[in-house]
Amino acid sequence: MRPARLKRKPKAEMNVVPYIDVMLVLLVIFMVTAPMLTQGVQIELPKVASETLAASDPSVVTLSIDVEGNYHWNEGSTVQTDSYQHSAGELSELTNQLAAIIREKPETQVMIRADSGVGYGQVVTGMAALQQAGVTSLGLITEAP
Repeated sequence: MRPARLKRKPKAEMNVVPYIDVMLVLLVIFMVTAPMLTQGVQIELPKVASETLAASDPSVVTLSIDVEGNYHWNEGSTVQTDSYQHSAGELSELTNQLAAIIREKPETQVMIRADSGVGYGQVVTGMAALQQAGVTSLGLITEAP
């Protein structure tokens, strides 16, 4: 007589190991590429010891001043805050465009990124224009030493 065989039912479990492998590869890719995301204008920031601020507020406009004294909004030459998208131009145009954004969103913060080769007068001129536009929250972006 033959011994009775036990019937094994197939398990209905899904193998998740390949999914975990894919997620880890994606995590590594994002960790490698995240530091490469920078502003579109090449600027050498001055080195100052300060605390890093959390970038939790999406209503921040960055004004970059390159070594030739040209003004740029956010990345490259455009500013985009929700429904607004403006091209940066002369300082008077910049002031008018920013005033429209401030009227729409008064909590908008403006950060200035100036190249270390830019003169003090150029930065102060930009700050004065921002003040005329109604900016109440202004900060300077520097690089850690």
